[in-house]
Amino acid sequence: MIPEIAAHRSVRKYKPDSIPEAVLREVLEAGARASNTGNMQLYSMVVTRSAALREKLSPLHFAQPMVRQAPALITFCADVNRFSLWCRLRGAEPAYDNFLWFVNAMTDAVLASQNVALEAEAHGLGICYLGTAVYNAAAIAEVLRLPQGVIPVAAMCLGYPDGQAPMTDRLPLEAVVHWEQYEDYTPGRLEALWAEKEGSEQTRQLLEANDLPNLARIFTDKRYPKGDNLAFSRAYFEALQRQGFFNQ
Repeated sequence: MIPEIAAHRSVRKYKPDSIPEAVLREVLEAGARASNTGNMQLYSMVVTRSAALREKLSPLHFAQPMVRQAPALITFCADVNRFSLWCRLRGAEPAYDNFLWFVNAMTDAVLASQNVALEAEAHGLGICYLGTAVYNAAAIAEVLRLPQGVIPVAAMCLGYPDGQAPMTDRLPLEAVVHWEQYEDYTPGRLEALWAEKEGSEQTRQLLEANDLPNLARIFTDKRYPKGDNLAFSRAYFEALQRQGFFNQ
């Protein structure tokens, strides 16, 4: 395993130091080299370094301090606009304003983002993904002036870490790998796969602070409750419509 993968951390505190242009360009070039659909590169990376713009974006990312603190915020967008414009310029009529092509473009954007993350960490930078990019996609699209056919699918803070962030824990490999065919999870297997996470000191503190009986309830009651899931799902669907992904 390459060191950047093994040592990955989600960095939530950043130094104010700016990222050298040459380093930032290499990081973005790595994103542009990612695998993509049909070699069309159906994504765009919007790099926001302006403090004023990051101030506008901050409440849309739930006012997480790192949005203002990190010297760069990258918004990865599904983008069928650029390719469609080029097709029309050449007298070819595209049909990419539909759900299938949103999925293709979303996949491209996420693949590019992971290349960016790995290259950034190889340069000593820290990153943190922001899921809020899809929660408030319509408002973010307005701030970033995204045209029809372009919508945020992920965002990432980028900068030099201020201190050492804790290692990000993961389920054991057996939790996510299926050999030959999918093998569904029995209660006993689930108990074994989650044993380490559920028995950690961090989990103990979380349960105590939230007065909840188990880790699953942290997710269902606190982090991702049903009401929020439905509200943000509706909002993102409406943003997709507004950005022209369901014209056909």
